[in-house]
Amino acid sequence: MSAEAQLQRLGIDLPKPPAPLASYVPAIIVGNMLYISGQLPMTDSGLLHSGLVGHDVTPEDAKFAARQCGLNLLAQVKAKLGSLDKVVQVVRLGAFVASADSFTDQPFVANGASDLMVEIFGDSGRHVRAAVGVNSLPRGVSVEVEASFVIAA
Repeated sequence: MSAEAQLQRLGIDLPKPPAPLASYVPAIIVGNMLYISGQLPMTDSGLLHSGLVGHDVTPEDAKFAARQCGLNLLAQVKAKLGSLDKVVQVVRLGAFVASADSFTDQPFVANGASDLMVEIFGDSGRHVRAAVGVNSLPRGVSVEVEASFVIAA
């Protein structure tokens, strides 16, 4: 099933792609690779779950925020390519989790975005990943996710 058809089947409406917050572009194509800048858990209502995971934010809420980051990644892909069906492979996700000193389950949080990629792209959504704990993120969010994709020529 195509990625676009899978979105429809799951009843997922992609959000409007968030505008960059600083001096960078949201997406760039180099050869057959598409790179998407880090996405925050933005919705039309604002940012989801700000604060440190393990202190201000539960791991479950942060995982949900990571899923929203994933939806924003996909919105950027669609804005750049016109269709998610041009994605051949999700290559890598980089997840940054604003973590309390004692929090060590960053991979659980990152699964919010990772699971979404597999939901939408099937086996082509399986990817390599880094899940890194940091002491703060832009605008105080709990998670940020970046991605790279192989795209059809």
